[in-house]
Amino acid sequence: GGWQAPQVFTRNSLCALTAAQIETTPSTLLATLLRADVRVGTSTPQADPAGDYAWALFRKADAVQAGAYAALDAKALMLTGGADTPKPPPGRGTYAWVMDQGQADVFLTYCTNAVAAQKEVPRLKIVQVPPELQVGAAYGLTVRDGAPAAARDFARYLLSDAGQAPLQRLGFGRP
Repeated sequence: GGWQAPQVFTRNSLCALTAAQIETTPSTLLATLLRADVRVGTSTPQADPAGDYAWALFRKADAVQAGAYAALDAKALMLTGGADTPKPPPGRGTYAWVMDQGQADVFLTYCTNAVAAQKEVPRLKIVQVPPELQVGAAYGLTVRDGAPAAARDFARYLLSDAGQAPLQRLGFGRP
């Protein structure tokens, strides 16, 4: 059978997870990332999509400030997601552990990872990436024509305010 048109039901964008001493806002985030004294952590490109998204952000940054890509590419620390990157001890979240160990001052990761890290290490801060630098994934759903009512109801629920609320608490964005 056929399928209904796909619909985006949630998004996961990059956020900046920052150490407590880092003072930045969405409007000053690029300047903060470019500061010589700020260590920027990322996941590993080509091994973890969040790393690929970080480099996509670096490319967007170059359109905002000439030379930003080269500077960020040179200074980024690939701390997670790679075959050889250290793993956290049992019971620790990867991003909370990396930040708690002081391995980076700012870590560019999915907002969902940032929310989980802040729950584990409350002193960490989450800064939204400004629209001109934003990168992320859109997640879709579709329902098969003639699907049981429960499947259609579930799809409607995911798109409703009630269905979106738990996703937003986890750091996902609205469609």
